[in-house]
Amino acid sequence: MRRVNFSGLAAVYRAADGVAAAVSSSHQFAQLALYSSSSNSYSKSRWFFDNYSNMAQKSAFAVAGAVVFSVAASSAADEVYAKEPLPPNVRPDDVVLYQYEACPFCNKVKAFLDYYNIPYKIVEVNPLSKKEIKWSDYKKVPILMVDGEQMVDSSVIIDKLSPKIRPSVAVKPSQEADDEEKKWRGWVDNHLVHILSPNIYRNTSEALESFEYITSHGNFSFTERITAKYAGAAAMYFVSKKLKKKYDITDERSALYEAAETWVDALNGRDFLGGAKPNLADLAVFGVLRPIRYLKSGKDMVEHTRIGAWYSRMESAVGESSRIKS
Repeated sequence: MRRVNFSGLAAVYRAADGVAAAVSSSHQFAQLALYSSSSNSYSKSRWFFDNYSNMAQKSAFAVAGAVVFSVAASSAADEVYAKEPLPPNVRPDDVVLYQYEACPFCNKVKAFLDYYNIPYKIVEVNPLSKKEIKWSDYKKVPILMVDGEQMVDSSVIIDKLSPKIRPSVAVKPSQEADDEEKKWRGWVDNHLVHILSPNIYRNTSEALESFEYITSHGNFSFTERITAKYAGAAAMYFVSKKLKKKYDITDERSALYEAAETWVDALNGRDFLGGAKPNLADLAVFGVLRPIRYLKSGKDMVEHTRIGAWYSRMESAVGESSRIKS
């Protein structure tokens, strides 16, 4: 496999060395890996770190790969869509989400919890030390604790929670609707997520825009924030080019627009894939798109495709976060 030439980053890394020295660059830290948020997704990109395991600046890459950042914002919709009512007898008593704020798969879990109005607490994990999840054998996020039971991997988490919750709020969907939902949930995990990174790191200005969010919202120390913003943004710009080749993406914006239009076509005139109300596929697409919606890439997506109306309906349907503020 042909290696990426990182000589152009030498000056960036030298400038960041003084800061990066204060950050762990151990092999364990590098195992965050590019997009290692969920085993059903970005952990497959660990090959990149295997190829560059001797780089002194692995910490910057690991911080970069730990998250695909989101800027959470809500916009007014023309029509109000109510959340699904959840009877008290099926609502868990204690739900805790271990997450990276900007992780698309963590956002997918949060979209599910918010829509079904399940109160949950957040533990923001430091992607360097990961001390918040030292107790778990699973060293990635999301991790969801539900009344003392550990659940991992975003799609698996939702698969476990859904049967306990959905029968109480809706009629069981037909086999055709169920198959459609599964098809598009798979499309999210196996296609849509791979388009995000090449778009948000498309050029230096967009990479820095994205890392501005990371440094402001992630659980980082001051020195970690500096390293992430500059060395990480520069590194991920080049990594995104590698990902374009890996996933055979010629034009990242065109790929994003095509994915958005593909989703709108799947709706086939319906408000949601689930019909009058969102189903799990709607929540999955919405969850992973939240990280980019109000970055330049997301704004371009809404401006140049038909997805904006659906997204606004989803914002209204999912509504306010059901997170319990500490």
